[in-house]
Formats: sequence, structure tokens, C-alpha cells
Amino acid sequence: MLGIGGSLRDGSQTERALRIALDGAAEAGADTSAISGQALDLPFYDAVSLERTPRASELVEAVREADGLIVVSPGYHGALSGLIKNALDYLEDLRADRRPYLDGRAVGVVGVAYGWQAAVTTLDQLRTITHALRGWPTPLGGAVNTGEVKFDVDGGASEEKVERTLRLIGTQVTEFAQRRA
Repeated sequence: MLGIGGSLRDGSQTERALRIALDGAAEAGADTSAISGQALDLPFYDAVSLERTPRASELVEAVREADGLIVVSPGYHGALSGLIKNALDYLEDLRADRRPYLDGRAVGVVGVAYGWQAAVTTLDQLRTITHALRGWPTPLGGAVNTGEVKFDVDGGASEEKVERTLRLIGTQVTEFAQRRA
């Protein structure tokens, strides 16, 4: 199970939400890894150029090998972050694979923003992108309003319901991947 998310700020609220969802996946039996923070600082995706930085190649290879993904994006001005969108654009490199793009894989998606409007629109955009990449968004998605919920450094959330939701998203991705295996 691969988690992609966060911001360039280490330990961001978005990255902490990702970690909780990955904990749920691990509890359901998945081996987990994450690409977040500075590891997502990639050059703008260029479909014309075949050259890839080591980080971009690692991202594409990690997605290629993953049986499921959890994608968590901060919501900036009512939309997913450019950092996460750019990382997802690199999945175009998977178009000719045996499993093109995210074909046949469950994808848990979560929008995290200071306010409900941006959190929900970010979630919706992540679902739309997942569909465009042939992935299966989990039945449960997450919209987290950090104006009301805070994540701590110990891996918890101030609202038990949010923590349960994030863990359940990880569980749903894992269970889907296990059924497909």
C-alpha cells in the first residue's frame, strides 16, 4: 500500500492524516510505504520529455508496484495542491503498462483544508482524478477541516470520528487489494 500526500512542510496536518490512513491499512494486513513532503518536490511534469529525476522515477515505480494507494492532499483555495496534482500527472508514465495508470487498484482519497468548502472540493477533485486514471475510489472518502480537527505528533487526531474514518479508508483500500489478489 502506497501513500502519497502531504505538503513541503514536514509533519504537516495532511501528512499526519496520511499516516493515520496508512496505519489503518497496516492494521488490515498491508505492507505500507509513503511518499510525502520533500520527496514530492518534483519538476513540473512534461509529457514531451522522457527524462525523469530520480525522485520522479521512484514515484512512478512505487505506484507501478502498488496494489492500492491512499492519496491525501491539502486544499488550497478550493482545490488540491499543485504538489499533489503534479505527482499524479507523473502517472501518465504508466499509460503503456500491463496495468495502465491505476487500473484495477483501489484508491483512498482525503482532502485536508482549513474549512469545509476546500476540504470537500479537494476530495471531489481527487475522486475525479482517480476515475480518470482508471482507479477505484473507496466508498468512503475523507474531508478533514483542520479548523476543527488537529493532528498530533503521536499519530492521533483530536476528533475520534476523523481518526476512525481515516483508518477505515486504509482498511477499505487494503481489503479491495486483498480481494483482487
